[in-house]
Amino acid sequence: MNLSGEFFAFLIFSLMAIGGAVFMISFTRVVHMALAMAFTFLSLAGMYVLLNAEFVAVVQVLIYTGAVTILMLFGIMLTRHRDEEREDGRRWHRLLSFVGVTAFGLILLLTIWRLPFPESEADPASYTVQRLGEIVFRHYVIPFELTSVLLLVALVGAVILAKREGQS
Repeated sequence: MNLSGEFFAFLIFSLMAIGGAVFMISFTRVVHMALAMAFTFLSLAGMYVLLNAEFVAVVQVLIYTGAVTILMLFGIMLTRHRDEEREDGRRWHRLLSFVGVTAFGLILLLTIWRLPFPESEADPASYTVQRLGEIVFRHYVIPFELTSVLLLVALVGAVILAKREGQS
């Protein structure tokens, strides 16, 4: 095993991503969930930097960490929601869930550890930002625009719902 700085950086970023995902699932307040999700997105951007995909890392930060998280926070703040406290009577359920997830994680880790991955070199000269732009804006321009319209409709819908609830 090669214990380099890159390995330790990947280990730190992966633990941050897993931790953010676990916090996102376990938090009860929606704003805390959105912040944990943003933390996970940032750690994924760090992994992209380790893979020498700086453009994808910047897009990850701008689109997911920035825009999607802000859109979620706007939706949360513009709609009314009631905080409901969970009952603590499900301790066995939590314990069994933890044991099941841990067992699944260990099985998955052992399976990946023993799986032989073929080593192949990619040609980084063929994967440029210009080529990516050509692919996105020539071949996938309609799904790209439909996604932006969908996000806009979601924001307008949240504003309309907030105004209706405020009037009643």
